Amino acid sequence: MSLSSGRRFVVLVAVTLAALLGAWQSVAAVEPIHATTGVVKKIDTHAKTIAVETADGTVHVFKYTERTTVEGLRDVAAGTRKGTLDAYHGTLEGSHAVVRYTEKGGEDTAVGVKDVGKGTVKAADGTIDRVDKTGRTLTVKTKDGTEETYDVSKDASIDTARGVVNSAKWTYKKGDKVTVHYTEEAGKKVAYFIHHL
Repeated sequence: MSLSSGRRFVVLVAVTLAALLGAWQSVAAVEPIHATTGVVKKIDTHAKTIAVETADGTVHVFKYTERTTVEGLRDVAAGTRKGTLDAYHGTLEGSHAVVRYTEKGGEDTAVGVKDVGKGTVKAADGTIDRVDKTGRTLTVKTKDGTEETYDVSKDASIDTARGVVNSAKWTYKKGDKVTVHYTEEAGKKVAYFIHHL
């Protein structure tokens, strides 16, 4: 039994549309990457989890895989810039870190961890007054009306409603509400993580 050329065309179009729909659904199913910051409390290499306590005292537990990377380690041998959580779990516990993660089915999975170090980290809430992308500075007006200016680290992460972006790709407008997480280095406030509210 053979199909006429008209029916073959209809079948071909239907198969093509089904394939395109399937491809579109798989692209649409890609989860955005978000980020949070806090102190690494525990890395369980058997359960493959990392527990991070945020500034508000909440402990977030993330699954991790062999593909989860660690960057910016300050307490290991010079020249070591990337590794895995299994390799550096002893070094990270007690450090401040930015965890990039995906959410799927109620489970958060870390895709990358950036070690900020064991120094004092502070957070400030406010609204954006101005940004100098060339000079990499951010001026935020706090609730009491004070203006605070931060140097934005070249590899700072910004968590937005659509996912995490690098500071160079961040779009913002005056008046946007943010929480700036920063350290003080050489008399300057250096932002390493910004939560765009």
